[in-house]
Amino acid sequence: MRFELDTGLSSLQGKRPRNEDFAGVQAPAAHEAERGWVAALADGVSGGDGPGSEGLMAAQTSVMSLLRDFHAVPADWDTSVALDRLLGHQNAWLAAHNRRPGPDGQPREALTTLTALALRGRRYALAHVGDSRAWLLRDGQCLLLTQDHRMERRDFAGLTRALGLDDALRLDHSEGELKVGDRLLLTSDGVHGSLRSRQIADLLRTTPGAQAAADALTAAALAAGSYDNATALVLDVKDLADPGLNDLAALGRTLPSPGPLGVGAVLDGHQVTALVADNGVHRLLQARELATGRLVALKMLRPGRADDPEERAMLAHEIWLGLRLAEAPRSRRGGGGTGSGFVRVHAPADGATHFYAVFDWHGGQTLEQLLAKGPLDAGQVLALGTAVARSLSLLHAAGVVHRDLKPGNLHLGDDGQWRVLDLGVALSRRSSPAARELHAGTPSYINPEQWQDPPMPPDAGSDLFALGVTLYQSLTGRLPYGEIEPYQLARYRREAPSVSRLQPSVPMPLDRIVMRAVAREAKARFETAEELLLALERCAARDQAASARPSRHGNGHEPAALTWQIAFGVSVLLNLLLVAWLLFLPK
Repeated sequence: MRFELDTGLSSLQGKRPRNEDFAGVQAPAAHEAERGWVAALADGVSGGDGPGSEGLMAAQTSVMSLLRDFHAVPADWDTSVALDRLLGHQNAWLAAHNRRPGPDGQPREALTTLTALALRGRRYALAHVGDSRAWLLRDGQCLLLTQDHRMERRDFAGLTRALGLDDALRLDHSEGELKVGDRLLLTSDGVHGSLRSRQIADLLRTTPGAQAAADALTAAALAAGSYDNATALVLDVKDLADPGLNDLAALGRTLPSPGPLGVGAVLDGHQVTALVADNGVHRLLQARELATGRLVALKMLRPGRADDPEERAMLAHEIWLGLRLAEAPRSRRGGGGTGSGFVRVHAPADGATHFYAVFDWHGGQTLEQLLAKGPLDAGQVLALGTAVARSLSLLHAAGVVHRDLKPGNLHLGDDGQWRVLDLGVALSRRSSPAARELHAGTPSYINPEQWQDPPMPPDAGSDLFALGVTLYQSLTGRLPYGEIEPYQLARYRREAPSVSRLQPSVPMPLDRIVMRAVAREAKARFETAEELLLALERCAARDQAASARPSRHGNGHEPAALTWQIAFGVSVLLNLLLVAWLLFLPK
């Protein structure tokens, strides 16, 4: 789902000799859609009537630098933190500029108010200094979101806070939820200084279209006698993107976890049909959507872990990753299938009463269940490895490490597609410090570098090693280094037995690929999922070509049979000649 805004901007000079207001909106590029939109309005403080206004310069540079740099900050920064740091840097630059005397020897006065809105996911973040204002119209009610930093007395009227006024900047910050149909407004004091709050609310309610509303507000302000510049920036929320990590984390902090749910229980329109798994931390339930009749999977914290803030944060992170990955293309290099190789997760519904994850339900079996019946053949393992390597390529391109790849987390659906399950302990740039410190994973599938002292952190290579162990187990029914207990580095003192030694029917090219993937030394293994994927694809293509190559004689056994027939005939002929020579040899 894509975030959609309708924007309108009107800025009139009025009776001032120049317009020192400045405002703008910046949409994210396609690859930055998750970072959201940013809008800002600044009102430069007048400092003389010359053509080179310090106030206008302050307003322009403050808005333009914020719009330019907002989408360049690290993706894991909180929105309010990004606004605070960017505006703090701009304030430091303006304050340093003001400490230097101007060309005429007079003090500089590069000051400006600024009100900024960042719209990300399903929330907004507001940063404000000065006496420009922000408003929110929702369901017909108009709410003022900011407080003026201004002192009003008979003998003095002036700003108590502004960009460039002091070395230390104190911003007002606030956040809130966004809804479709919201109308947000930023105004300079040339608008709200002449129009009453009720008049502003009436114009916002009755004027359709963002641009028409902005024009109506500035025109009404000048008609009401405004002497100052009048600027209005209107943002109409037409559609919301899938919730971001901040949205989901907020739900995790505020919504309760479901209690014990038995078969037949109903939760937010989902009727439980079966208990699928319980690992001591999470419960996985099968449920049917009452509105559509389709089956889904519900993942929730067990009652004993429901109040753990770190577990809630990790579940929110898992939902967020699922929303990012489930609709992504199958692979950067292409390949069969149209899915992403992950189970699609659903965004939390509006009005959800509890905190849990909803996934698509797929019939089928996990690899662990399949291996309980015996090892797979080479063709099945090539298909498995190729599909999972594609998924890992996509995962690693997004900067994510799975950390717990194993047969229990690989699923072959009834549709014939392999899917990677359980991103609960996956690491991304947005993972919490507690999640990073957690030594997650199943020991027998963890690469030996993580057992060293000091341990190496998990990375993309950790997932490739785990996939190699999984492929080895799928072909042989055994683990390459046996059952590993934490810190059992002795198990890695010699290379694992080759696959073909344990299973002679495995082709040597596939044997070499798997043994390279589980090599003791990291430098001997595959470096990227793309490299492993290419090797598996070439191996599969070679096998297909060999099986499809036609025989010259139509039957693979005929050349050998003909050879033996010729040899037998030659042998009979030689024996006859020998007998004749012996019979007719002179006495």
